This record gives sequence, structure tokens and C-alpha cells, in this order.
Amino acid sequence: MLFQPLFAATLLSAITAIASPTWSAQQEYTKSLPKSVSKHQGTRPKTDISPKKPFKPFPSSPSRNRVCYVSSHNDGVTDDSDYILSAINKCNNGGHVIFSQGQKYVIGTALNLTYLNHIDLDIQGYVQFTNDTDYWQANAFKQVFQNATTFFQLGGNDVNVYGGGFLDGNGQVWYDLYAQNIYILRPILFGAVGLHNSTIQNLNFRYSPQYYNWVANSTNVLFSNISISGSSQSKNPAKNTVSCTTLRPLEIDLANQTPLQDGWDTYRSDNIVIQNSNINNGDDCVSFKPNSTNILVQNLQCNGSHGISVGSLGQYPTETDIVENVLVYNVSMSNASDGARIKVWPGSPAALSGDLQGGGGKGRVNNITYDTMSINNVDYAIEVTQCYGQKNLTACNEFPSKLTISNIIMKNIHGTTSAKYNPISGYVVCSSPSVCTNIKLSDINLSSPNGTVNEFSCGNVDESLLQGIQCTTINKGYN
Repeated sequence: MLFQPLFAATLLSAITAIASPTWSAQQEYTKSLPKSVSKHQGTRPKTDISPKKPFKPFPSSPSRNRVCYVSSHNDGVTDDSDYILSAINKCNNGGHVIFSQGQKYVIGTALNLTYLNHIDLDIQGYVQFTNDTDYWQANAFKQVFQNATTFFQLGGNDVNVYGGGFLDGNGQVWYDLYAQNIYILRPILFGAVGLHNSTIQNLNFRYSPQYYNWVANSTNVLFSNISISGSSQSKNPAKNTVSCTTLRPLEIDLANQTPLQDGWDTYRSDNIVIQNSNINNGDDCVSFKPNSTNILVQNLQCNGSHGISVGSLGQYPTETDIVENVLVYNVSMSNASDGARIKVWPGSPAALSGDLQGGGGKGRVNNITYDTMSINNVDYAIEVTQCYGQKNLTACNEFPSKLTISNIIMKNIHGTTSAKYNPISGYVVCSSPSVCTNIKLSDINLSSPNGTVNEFSCGNVDESLLQGIQCTTINKGYN
């Protein structure tokens, strides 16, 4: 796909508050429009969670009683934040806010929208965040985990976001800036913070500077039919600072291998559903961060990712991390480092990179199920490690993880792995048998490039529970 360059790297610090639309995203949006663009009220999608049901039922959302259209300068340059706030404030508590079809909206102001109540946000237009990196580093909302920040905070009760429109994070300028300084704070595109009894459906997310979705301190939230895509068009890859929609053909820059970061990160949240979505990124497709409970993920196409991941956990010594009651069902995983993944930090400090360090935290991973996953060109189809960030296995085993892993089921996982660890297709190695119990694998059929089937690196686990797996002590490392 063609891309319109934003600015040379030497000018990044002097960027002013303009949008400079990401050409490929804007072009994609324009092509998606009907021949006749109209100003109209969209229909809220039904809350259809299937085939698996959520751990807890979702409450119903009443109809809205008034409509507010968001005005726009429609020039792709001028900040429309005041117009957005005006419409939201007018229609909060029972209204329907419409970002009109065919309109461009620019956001150059950090918006705190954590007070929403009984409101629909119908995003039919093209929304882009400015590339004023100095402003966003100073004003984006700081979250409490791994230096995460967000462009905005969306929170409250009974909020429905939908409409088929596009949110463009203007990421290229951030990828180039990060190449100069790995400690910059790059905003997350969509921040659901303190959001309850809500739905986010039928939207397209493009070119996020950091994660695409941050779901924190939230309950009973559904994400459905979300399309995620975008890749760096320079030599500087898009990646995490620290650490799917209408299903449509996969789009990824395979030549440069520079797709984007985490699709979703859940944190201190309960009863979250992520389904029916298409994700093209370069880090975790979905990541269950500390204190994520009762999470359902189903019907995803993930391309270029680091898998559906529990963790990383145990990063902070003073924290207790819990991930419990998670079901991952019916996922297609292609061109990835991992498929089903559990990653836990060791019991002593370790450094994965200059901006990602940790270890020594307590907690548990319990009652996690991965059921039905199609694997294509994935380094490890299954990976369980308690040495995340610590490449020295001797040091890791000397200080086993303080975070336990128990009651894990991985089944119906089929496909082919990549050549990276050939002939090994999976890695299930704990730092001590005392902190890993009841890990069960069944109906696994994984072929490596040389034709070897189901050969795994295994350690400190009950191998009798790994049905059909040919365990080896050969250890080629972990991701």
C-alpha cells in the first residue's frame, strides 16, 4: 500500500498540531463509503456473543431519546475536539452522538470521557489524532502499567461505540521517533478506562502509536467486529514501548516485517469479550495483563502477532498478579512468534530490553483454556515459560517464579510451525514443578518444516498430561 511520508526524523520535535492523514488509511476509508453519502442515524448492532457465552450475562442497553451530530471543520487539519465535547455533553445521559459519514474529524486534545452514561457514539466518519508528539507526550493520559498512555479515556456506564468508521492513530511519526529514543511515551489508540456494561463494535483501527486497545478497570465490555491494521513504511518498525469487524482479507507489510503492536491488553478488568475480529499487528494479538478475570476471546484472525498471551505477569515485585477464568476459542494464527502463550517473569530481576525489565512478582494463572486454534507459520504453536525476560535458564531455575500456573487446558490445536525452532513445535518449560501443576494438552497435531510432529521442549511439568506430545530436553530457547 502507498504511504504519504509525514516529516523527516530531524523535524520530529518541531511538529505542530496537524493531522496529515495517513494516506493508506484515508484511502481505505474513502473506498469503503457508499456512492451516495448521507447524513443519517446508524443502527446499534445487536449484542450477539456466540458461539461461546460470556462468563457472566451482559445487561441490556435501552434505546436513546435524542440525536446530536458532531460538527467538523472537515479540513483534516483543524482540531475538532471542542465540537466533539459539545455533542457528547449535550447527548450524554440518554442520547445518540453521530460522527457523520464522509466527514473528517481531527483530535488534537486529550479527551477525558470517563463520565459517560447511557450514550451511543456512532462513528461513521474518519477520525485522526494529530502528530504533535510533544503535546501528546505531555498530555496523554498516563496509565499505571508499563508506562502506558492513551489519547483519550472512555469510561462510564452503558456506552455503545459503533458505526463502521475509522480511527487513525497517525503512527508513522511515532515509529520514527521511537527509533531515536526508546523511552518516549507513545499513546494507545483506544483507551477504555473504567468502562462498564458497554459495547465497542464495527470499527476500523489503523496505525496506533502503541497498543491498539487498553481495557482497564472495566467490567462487562464487548469488543466485536473490530479491524486492526497498519505497518511502518520506513525502516523503523512499529513495536511496543514495553512489552478483529467485518472479516476482510489480511493486510500486512510482509516485505518489511513491521506490523503493529498489541491488539488488546486487558488490565484489572472482569467479564470482557473480544470476538469476530481481524488483527494484523506485531506483538500480542490479545494480552491478558494483571488481574484479568472471566475473559472470553473467540473467532479471531491474528496475523503477524506474538499470539494470544497470558501475561506478561510477575513483573513488579510488590504486586500480586492474577489471571483466572479465561477461554480462548476458535482462533486462526498466522505468521506469528506464538499461538497459545503463557509468559511469566522469573523470581529474580531480569531485563528483556532497556525499556522492559522486571521479575519477582507474586500471583497465579489459573483455569485457562485454549480450544481450537489453526496454526500457520508460527514459531511455537504453544509456549509456556516462567523465565520471561531471563535468557539464562540456570539463573531462572535458581530463582523460580513466585507466580503459579495451574489448571491449564490446550486442545484442538493443529497446523504447521515455522523453521525457527525446527523440528520443535512447542515449548512447555516451568522454572520449578512446585509452581506448575495440571497443565493438560490434547488433540494436538503440529508439524514442523522437516515433517516432525508434536515435538516439544518440556521441563518441570507432568509429561503424562501432555497427550500425544513427544517431549525432548533439547532447549532452543523461548520467545
